[in-house]
Amino acid sequence: MIPRFQDARDRFFDMRFGMFVHWGLYAIPAWHEQLLWRGNATRKEYERLMHRFDPQRFDPEAWLDVAEAAGMQYVCFTTKHHDGFCMWDTKETSYNVMNTPYGKDVLAMLAEACAKRGMPLSLYYSCPDWHHPNYPNLGRHHEMFGPRAGDEPDLEKYYAYVRRQIEELLTRYGPIYQWFWDVNVAEHRDPSINERIRELQPGILINNRGPGDGDYSTPERHVPEGGVFRTPTEACQSLGRESWGYRENEDYYSDKFIMQSMDKALAMGGNYLLNVGPRADGTLDPINAATLRRLGDWFGRVKEAFLGAEPASYMGGRDEIVSSDEVHSVVARDHVLLTRKGNHLYVHAYKDLQSDCIVLRPLDKQPKRAVLLNDGRELDCAVELLPWYWKEKPYLRLRRVPVNEFAGEALVVRLEFDDSVAE
Repeated sequence: MIPRFQDARDRFFDMRFGMFVHWGLYAIPAWHEQLLWRGNATRKEYERLMHRFDPQRFDPEAWLDVAEAAGMQYVCFTTKHHDGFCMWDTKETSYNVMNTPYGKDVLAMLAEACAKRGMPLSLYYSCPDWHHPNYPNLGRHHEMFGPRAGDEPDLEKYYAYVRRQIEELLTRYGPIYQWFWDVNVAEHRDPSINERIRELQPGILINNRGPGDGDYSTPERHVPEGGVFRTPTEACQSLGRESWGYRENEDYYSDKFIMQSMDKALAMGGNYLLNVGPRADGTLDPINAATLRRLGDWFGRVKEAFLGAEPASYMGGRDEIVSSDEVHSVVARDHVLLTRKGNHLYVHAYKDLQSDCIVLRPLDKQPKRAVLLNDGRELDCAVELLPWYWKEKPYLRLRRVPVNEFAGEALVVRLEFDDSVAE
């Protein structure tokens, strides 16, 4: 079992699915949120985009409608990305949303909408800053290639600026659920910064990418193997393969890929933060909105296998055989993950199944029922000796799993046992 905090931060283990939002000036060129680092624009050219930012169709209620339809439980918003542009009414720099043609505090608007719905709000804040004159851009990863004329690199002065912005963000926008640091390139260590965050917002959760020790880890784009997370974890993924901000002609992941990625992270006991990149006018791309609604339809049918459940892959599900030449090489197929809630075990096919059966080796107990959560049908199952394991013993096998009918979804099965499953 993943260790708990034994305080208000334990709500983390109930908030399993959130919406990440990357939105800023980079939505205008619509290429990538790291256009300055990955593209060919200069800082001077990029910063002129501030004078074109006018998202007249921005409606935070519409964002939250989609988040709720997807089954999301919280929102994490990018207050300042690596470009240094601030999406709130900060007094610390003129490079902020109030000095755009739009001239409104979008964070305040989102915070108000979240508060009205009881939707917890988290804040993303980038450690690197490609605009601030005190940040030492030394050409490391996620940094500009050296300071520009007029810059005065000084990490201590820069983090004094960061501290003042933290005071703004954590005193003016209501209760904040999480503080999401990103990319501590300079490896600046100062535990007092996180301590101040906790003073301003008691019970807040802080990730592990900042200047001090965090509460949880944030694997990005890839969910590691292992069957179970050993520490609090929030995996983050974007709907688009190329970018986190809005990108025209983006290569979007398939619904099934996202379902499988999400299923794996949740079945391992982690949380899942899924990103959308709103367009320059403030709206969500209809493709993204439709994907999230379809994802929500699936999640609504299978979420009992995650909410309140614990990782239980140690109980079975590794369908492996020794190769036929009797050497020690091992062939694995149809590997699944298990979660458990009371006397129910849940089978998660987070990878494509090769056949219409699932062998839950070494599990050898017969459930009362096996129910496919995707549509509620009961599946045939039996503990039986199989030719593949003729030298071993009978194992529980789920038969005639409708893999072709649900070729576009991750399959989840509920196994209902009596009290003996706890033994």
